[in-house]
Amino acid sequence: MQVAIVGNGIAGTTTARFVGERVPDAKITIYSREPYAYYSRPRLIDFIAGEAPLEGMPQYDAAWYEKRHIETCLSCEVASIDTAGKTLTLSSGQQHSYDVLVLATGANAFVPPIAGVEKKGVGTLRTLQDAVTLCQAAQCCDRIVVLGGGLLGLDTAISFIHFGTAVTVVEAQPWLLPRQLDREGAAVLQHMVESRGVRVITDDLCLQVLGEEQVEGIRLKSGLELPACQLVISAGVRANIALAKQAGLACNRGILVNERMETSAPQVYAVGDCAEFNGNVWGIIPVALAQARVAASQIAGEVTTLYTDLVPSTTLQVGGIELTSIGEVNPVGEGFQEYRYADDAHAVYKKVVVRDGIVVGAIMFGDRSDLPAITRLVSQKIDVTAVASRLVSSDFNVGDWLKSATA
Repeated sequence: MQVAIVGNGIAGTTTARFVGERVPDAKITIYSREPYAYYSRPRLIDFIAGEAPLEGMPQYDAAWYEKRHIETCLSCEVASIDTAGKTLTLSSGQQHSYDVLVLATGANAFVPPIAGVEKKGVGTLRTLQDAVTLCQAAQCCDRIVVLGGGLLGLDTAISFIHFGTAVTVVEAQPWLLPRQLDREGAAVLQHMVESRGVRVITDDLCLQVLGEEQVEGIRLKSGLELPACQLVISAGVRANIALAKQAGLACNRGILVNERMETSAPQVYAVGDCAEFNGNVWGIIPVALAQARVAASQIAGEVTTLYTDLVPSTTLQVGGIELTSIGEVNPVGEGFQEYRYADDAHAVYKKVVVRDGIVVGAIMFGDRSDLPAITRLVSQKIDVTAVASRLVSSDFNVGDWLKSATA
């Protein structure tokens, strides 16, 4: 069996790993337009922060790939796919056949249509090459602006501090991490971020990149001008579906897949940031891992292994900040109860959102001791009516209650 995988991120590499372990006679080929072997994308922040050398970024050595019958073709961009003929064509013109195809093409960084955004010194952080370029710029730049106060934007901003440069984060929404935090939690986070030397501006929008050919600053909607010699745009990602659309696969925001991770073409699967299941394109690592396992199981003939959407959970852990956000943290509509606990002196903020006696969302900031238990409450939909108001109390152990409640 010839298994072709397009993309060597976590979704593609994990699929290759499980197929290699379950189908020993499979010939697996990973095609990647990047020149680097698989690396963990979250470690890009460690690289920028000077905590991980370039040579240490690849996750696996050659022996790991050989043991699993995996061949990697780096700097090999797939230009087109013929699903009827089961062939793919590289940008070099070379053609390769396959029996099974897995699309793990990931996502591209979104760049808003800001005036002057094409200038030198405007960049994004999505690949290892992006990180290398940004580090080179930071070494000779005294002011860096990061557009976007989401997880990646904050991680990136804090990682630049060790270069000794002045860093400013600009978030268009009224508070940081608008998808993961409420206003109260974001205020605690902003204080911690600013205490590490990062300036934060919220509820303001970049209208123009200043300078002739090179970035010299930005102009905000408020009229404020910020000088900068490097601008990093962290405005989210968009699923990379260009190859799939060219091949005639059904796409919406992502490549449409069913519970087997099958696309609209026979023997073609999609996993990770490029895949859309049940209207969702989560773009997070737990989902990529889960989808890769399902696709690999299907390829191996384990057809009863099906995918179900996970509860979205994101974690920020950089510069001493530990924060996890699960599910619906800013509920819309009626029928919700929100319970909060704040300890400003120790930078602790906790919140749970309950609907019909079930925890549907939570924020754990500064104190995550109850995180495993809270995560289980969300995923298993355990009724917490009797103790809902106590779940965030400092003197209530959620784990102990859960053990007794499920005994």
